[in-house]
Amino acid sequence: MAKKSVRRVKNTRQAPKSSKVRKASTKAAPKQAVKKKPAAKRVAKKVSKTKKKVPVKRKAAKRPVALGRPRVPGTADLDRMFRNDYEARQVFEFLKVKTVKELEEHSPEIIIHELTAPLMRTVERIRKALAVNNRFLAGDQKFAVEFIKQIR
Repeated sequence: MAKKSVRRVKNTRQAPKSSKVRKASTKAAPKQAVKKKPAAKRVAKKVSKTKKKVPVKRKAAKRPVALGRPRVPGTADLDRMFRNDYEARQVFEFLKVKTVKELEEHSPEIIIHELTAPLMRTVERIRKALAVNNRFLAGDQKFAVEFIKQIR
């Protein structure tokens, strides 16, 4: 009897493989589906226009992607962590931070602003000192003339 059940399984597997049945069913289905889709869209539009108040589902707030478990503790020393990066250690010294937690309190924009502010002030002092002595940097003659007018 086990052989008969095996034969039935084989026969059921072979039946859908006939090319005539498969071709006929695939050709008929797309034509009907194409005709029905526009009709369904029109009905949906009419229904949506007639309804005045539709409850709006609120989306859940997107959570930031988790980085996972930190590989370095917050109390880790930055000098050890960046021992081969001299410039990074200079930035940490300028910001007066020693641990990872202290560094994480600063945003990249604030760090850049704090690092460039002394340079900007220094260049302004240089521009003013040159203008007082009737000199100017390349392409900076307009500033020198305006600054002299303000002084006098």
